[in-house]
Amino acid sequence: VQLQAFGGGLVQAGGPLRLSCAASGRTFSSYVMGWFRQAPGKEREFVGRIRRGGTTYYADSAKGRFTISRDNAKNTVYLQMNSLKPEDTAVYYCAAGNHLSIKGDDYDYWGQGTVVTVSS
Repeated sequence: VQLQAFGGGLVQAGGPLRLSCAASGRTFSSYVMGWFRQAPGKEREFVGRIRRGGTTYYADSAKGRFTISRDNAKNTVYLQMNSLKPEDTAVYYCAAGNHLSIKGDDYDYWGQGTVVTVSS
């Protein structure tokens, strides 16, 4: 499966932004989809994931502010980010895998990343 993340940009602190991740391939609906991010000078970190059936799980930093959803008919997964903070500035990646994991190594396919910059 091939993934392409888009929707990043510059947003003011407190504002919203929605990222999308479009997937190719007929088996999209069978994958666990994850979102990760990597801030400048920091290691990649888990943001959240969504199971095939729609159940979600979030990192503490995302709980209450971020929402992941998926549209299997459109082969797309979304990351709605609200109340953004400057510390959310990062390159955001979507990933697909077969395990319920928060570890990037457990995901098999990755998008190219989209840059989110939150200004204070």
